[in-house]
Amino acid sequence: QVQLTESGGGLVQAGDSLRLSCSASGFALDSYAKGWFRQAPGKKREGVSCIRSLNNNTYYLESVKGRFTISRDKAKNSAYLQMNNLKPEDTAVYYCATDKWTECHAFRTSSDLSGSDYWGQGTQVTVSS
Repeated sequence: QVQLTESGGGLVQAGDSLRLSCSASGFALDSYAKGWFRQAPGKKREGVSCIRSLNNNTYYLESVKGRFTISRDKAKNSAYLQMNNLKPEDTAVYYCATDKWTECHAFRTSSDLSGSDYWGQGTQVTVSS
């Protein structure tokens, strides 16, 4: 069964850290670029970070630069988003997803992925002040 499974969200205080994991089954996650979107209540979905497997190039949303780090582990068929110094404005549901066709452009522009891309179920991150 092809799926992405996320874990690692939770309720933390401002300044704390969380590490999101995105594990793939049924396909090789490293075959594609992949990353995280997030969506807060009443707000549009935005691309947070993305990593390309071909050259390890990364993208970060301006507001998370210097605080978030994306990584991948081919052997574990997984990707990770280390989130440090979390702020209340980081509160959202975070979704990992593959990016089969745009090499992270969809994350940079917060636009739609293709219908053949895979999505995780989402994990809630709540940061209290």
